[in-house]
Amino acid sequence: MSKGQNENKTSVALLLIDVINTMDFKDAERLAQYTEETAVSIALLKREAKAAGVPVIYVNDNYGLWQSDFKKVINYAACANGQHLVDRLEPEDDDYTVVKPKHSGFFSTPLSSLLNHLNVTTLILTGFAGNICVLFTANDAYMREYDLYIPSDCCASNLAEDNEYALKLMKANLKANTNPSTELNLTTLIEQAIQRHTLTSYDG
Repeated sequence: MSKGQNENKTSVALLLIDVINTMDFKDAERLAQYTEETAVSIALLKREAKAAGVPVIYVNDNYGLWQSDFKKVINYAACANGQHLVDRLEPEDDDYTVVKPKHSGFFSTPLSSLLNHLNVTTLILTGFAGNICVLFTANDAYMREYDLYIPSDCCASNLAEDNEYALKLMKANLKANTNPSTELNLTTLIEQAIQRHTLTSYDG
């Protein structure tokens, strides 16, 4: 990628974690009862974020397809039980994609380098499952000193109570804003992120 290409002027990024999902695992039927409504909320937030110039990054399990591109991961998920999620949330050509081998989006992936390239100081995390991959990614993001927004209506877990507990942990321990996406003011968020990036750049 050449310098300046797809330059991020917002200092914010929206992460979609494991939304391209096979839904083919133990207790998937429990998660499935929440994914459709959550996917609608994520899709709306994605649309608003892109309209505001916020880059969208898919951080997704590769399901063991180490030699495949992301399109093959999408096709694999669609051919399992994840077609409804692909229909709602398939990446667009200008979205970024990162594949991960474990729970956290930062573990053994280029995510940190990508966020640095995009001058990101603030992350909006969404996806599945809230109490596993979203939580692990949020923890690693917090240790890297990102400001975190994790809209409560944009992540889901196998059990509603597990999702609620994970959100409480992320709010209390990771200082995450967990208000629903309908209460997320992207204009204000972007202004704050740009200010933080400016201060960080000056201090550095």
